Amino acid sequence: MSRVKQRAGVVRKFAPLDIAYRGERLAGVDEVGRGPLVGSVVAAAVILDPARPIAGLTDSKKLSARRREALDIEIRRHALGFAVAEASAAEVDALNIYHATHLAMRRAIDALNPAAEYLLVDGNRLPGHALPGQAVVKGDARHAAIAAASILAKVARDAQMLELDARHPDYGFARHKGYPTRVHLDALGRLGALPEHRRSFAPVARQLALI
Repeated sequence: MSRVKQRAGVVRKFAPLDIAYRGERLAGVDEVGRGPLVGSVVAAAVILDPARPIAGLTDSKKLSARRREALDIEIRRHALGFAVAEASAAEVDALNIYHATHLAMRRAIDALNPAAEYLLVDGNRLPGHALPGQAVVKGDARHAAIAAASILAKVARDAQMLELDARHPDYGFARHKGYPTRVHLDALGRLGALPEHRRSFAPVARQLALI
């Protein structure tokens, strides 16, 4: 894989596809939000336009919030198709996080217009969709379409956390985005669980057991 330094105006050279599919409706799929104690797990699917490469795509975790938001606009403007979907905290509790993540991915794939023909999915498992595809470990750093999906999913979920923070500012969601930081765990202990908290996750379950 080419190690090209990321700059805002540079189109990064990603790994070549090691698959037989060579059409234009290849969807990258990724998720954000498996680890947090609160909120939905969010997935995105993106079909990039080969004729309109987007500079600066990479794993969303390596980008600043401002750069992610700028790229989110570019992806939505230039992609052949994109969709963002989620599985709620209640679905995470009912299904477990693994199955809820795949549910969110399938929903994003199904919402694509135009429809995808082949999937590149971040991780080591495909989400159980009827379309053919390939799971790619660390795919958001290896393939542009997966990187684009990771950015859309991250921006969408962060926006949800900012909205939740506006309604419940004492929990610090704008800072930790729902992850089990000390600030979040302290707030959970002092203030209790919100309806948006995932009851099946151990820190939340322990807090609920004390009530």
